[in-house]
Amino acid sequence: MKAGVPVLAPLLRSDAQGELLALLFLHTEQEYSLSEASRRIGVGLTTVHAEVGRLAVGGLVEQRRVGQARLVRANVDHVLACPLTEILELTCGPAAVLPDVLSGIGGIREVYVYGSWAARRLGEAGAAPRDVDVVVVGTTSRDLLLDAGERAARRLHREVNIVRVTPGVWDAGQDPFVTTLTARPLVPIRLVGSPG
Repeated sequence: MKAGVPVLAPLLRSDAQGELLALLFLHTEQEYSLSEASRRIGVGLTTVHAEVGRLAVGGLVEQRRVGQARLVRANVDHVLACPLTEILELTCGPAAVLPDVLSGIGGIREVYVYGSWAARRLGEAGAAPRDVDVVVVGTTSRDLLLDAGERAARRLHREVNIVRVTPGVWDAGQDPFVTTLTARPLVPIRLVGSPG
């Protein structure tokens, strides 16, 4: 089944394309194997392979082979690199930036984006999100999460609000905030080094 036009970034062909571009252009100092890119953005290897092929034809990515691995990175010298990076920060950025600022912080079990960004990412029509709302399920300190939210906000050029819910409250599902949250769109964020 063909995916619809992304609500967050209607200039792009698909959410998979946007997430791959965000991974590459919001981490320009890194290169990724196609399998690592597939794992990081949660999209099948065949899709990543096809998207990288299209982006390479347009000169937006650079590729090289190391043994059997095909490595890819953003072409920062492309005339569209700067404006594309700005668009990606404002549209697909949260899924690429939040793992950077939250990975390595102890006491985090799960992370979700909720609110307007999550709704748009999952295809619900509406105005462009002005902020990013994040719930962390865990026991980490609120100060660490506040600092992470500020770092994410600097990279995404918008306010990032991170709230913490303890695993017991989240799992019980009886707290009014958790009940409301889980009834609305939630986008899981894959932390670097975590399963899934």
